[in-house]
Amino acid sequence: MSDELHYGTILELSTRIEAGELSPVTLTETMLNRIAALDGRLKSYATVMADQAMAEARAAEVEIAAGRYRGKLHGVPIAVKDLCYTKGVRTMGGCAVLADHVPTFDATVVRRFREAGAVLLGKLNLTEGAMAGYNPAFDVPENPWRAGHWSGASSSGSGAATAAGLAYATLGSDTGGSIRHPAAVCGTVGLKPTWGRVSRHGVLDLAQSLDHVGPLTRGSADAGIVLQAIAGQDPDDATTLVTPVPDMLAGLTAGGKGLRIGWDQRFASEDMAPDYAAAVATAVEVMAKQGAEIVEVSMPERLADYLPAWSVLCTSEAADAHRATYPARADEYGPWFREWLARGHDFSAADYARANNLRAACVGELRRTMQDVDLLACPGTARAAYPVSPAQAYGPIPVDRDPWQTRFTVPMDYAGLPTISLPCGLSDDGLPLSLQFVAHAMAEPLLIQAGAAYEAATDWHKMHPPGW
Repeated sequence: MSDELHYGTILELSTRIEAGELSPVTLTETMLNRIAALDGRLKSYATVMADQAMAEARAAEVEIAAGRYRGKLHGVPIAVKDLCYTKGVRTMGGCAVLADHVPTFDATVVRRFREAGAVLLGKLNLTEGAMAGYNPAFDVPENPWRAGHWSGASSSGSGAATAAGLAYATLGSDTGGSIRHPAAVCGTVGLKPTWGRVSRHGVLDLAQSLDHVGPLTRGSADAGIVLQAIAGQDPDDATTLVTPVPDMLAGLTAGGKGLRIGWDQRFASEDMAPDYAAAVATAVEVMAKQGAEIVEVSMPERLADYLPAWSVLCTSEAADAHRATYPARADEYGPWFREWLARGHDFSAADYARANNLRAACVGELRRTMQDVDLLACPGTARAAYPVSPAQAYGPIPVDRDPWQTRFTVPMDYAGLPTISLPCGLSDDGLPLSLQFVAHAMAEPLLIQAGAAYEAATDWHKMHPPGW
């Protein structure tokens, strides 16, 4: 546990900033000094925007002193995954083919951060194209809990920076689990919003029909604060929801009483390490003691049949997203993503249609599973962090890649349902474990309520990786 400034929460710090007790300049200097000292080992940042960040911090300090406080993100240093366009700053998406790509405008999420007065520290490393393998031209972020271990794939830089105290919040994206995976293995909170809740305008695509953008933070309230700032309809993204954005913190202190939480014991423990399964089951018991009603449910019986459809959808949509540079510049892609795009080119329209029908069936069955509950509880990912060698990180797609490992994430991407991932323990080997709540569409405030209730009864969200 730590009460050091760099591990403070937005909820705590914003009160002090508004009162003039804490300087945005001091906070930003703290973060930039920490990045300079530690990120050579962590490798979470692709680009550090030090000069711009200090200018934004000074401007925020002047505004706040003049009584023009914009809200809880004003003067708070954050960072975004390097999929998000940033005007005048390269946005590479982990792709060597985009190494010189400098946008002329901000992504909507970046613009909304600026409107909220947040200080943008920089852009965070990720896998190539936001899939699973890294381009050899880019760094692989370390898991701050243990060097040489998986840091969560696509949004790995976001998970690592948040966990190690190199930003107060970060943005990730989730197509098949890449907000939840890094949150789980790095020991942070990850909030995947309802599909369409957050604009994807100016965010590089992996698979448009599956991509979600959302925050990684060190607490549920902070995730709500960030989502409040970036959510909402966007005329530049026709897929954004027209539904008004609710108060994300409306239920922050409401506790767990009365929540109906669906629980499939078999699903949450089958093919899981015993320590992981036990930690998640204990977390559900905590919610019961907080007044939640635990309701026995059954996950779709054909789930194993539905999961392989994800790769057909994702590869096909990725091939479309990269049509300007693949296959024309195929040699500039790394082995993993080059093979992924090649698979997408090889699938037919009939293949895509069959996969989409399987997706629809999975969504329908998941809807039935959740029809009588407010939330569904399950693990945040299928396993704790595990060793990954450079050859594996930079190499081709593993021949033994198993769709079953995505069973806790892909169905929720299929359905576009909002989820929150919460630290719920440490493995026998001392690595983070994660509880996931899944809600109905547009019920993010309920997720934040449940997350806050769990955090009120536990201290797992206060743990930090050793040595940072």
